Amino acid sequence: MNVDFNKNQDGLVPAIIQDVTTNKVLMLGYMNKGALDKTIESKLVTFFSRTKQRLWTKGEESGNVLNLVDIKLDCDSDSLLIKVNPEGPTCHKGSDTCWNEMNSQSYGFISHLEDTITSRIESADSEKSYVASLFAKGINKLAQKVGEEAVEVVIEAKDNNDKLFLEESADLLFHYLMLLQAKGYKLDDVVSVLKKRNNK
Repeated sequence: MNVDFNKNQDGLVPAIIQDVTTNKVLMLGYMNKGALDKTIESKLVTFFSRTKQRLWTKGEESGNVLNLVDIKLDCDSDSLLIKVNPEGPTCHKGSDTCWNEMNSQSYGFISHLEDTITSRIESADSEKSYVASLFAKGINKLAQKVGEEAVEVVIEAKDNNDKLFLEESADLLFHYLMLLQAKGYKLDDVVSVLKKRNNK
């Protein structure tokens, strides 16, 4: 890895720290060659502390270390993206990230859809909400609806109409997310099961 430590007079390059699982940016630190070498050797992320003027392994006092997974160098060779498995909160103030964000898994639009389902369930104006009205009919009706949508996906899979197949797939996923919430779960709970199976 040919890092350009000489671009800045202080010989430091910024190191962006990202959780390898959630993709959340946890913190920003600075490394010199010694810090990078120690990080690679120890597999624990080490910075050059500008205040202490020495190498500093994250978590050396708190125990909240950053376990190294991968290092990538940017196109200008003067900044690093370091993917980690964190142990405990990353910020010295006790939060998960230095931006005071929860370090939780997000599935982009799917997570937004889950939040929308939750808000519709809790909405006072439930008569106008398809989600709330279906929830009001109980778990059996929800489970039945998921079964119906699954059958429709199978039927469309055997046909050649890609548009209908994708639309039925979207219907199935949407109703499945509803069923998960009715059972008290989110998609992340299912992903956790898959991860455990993958590690076997």
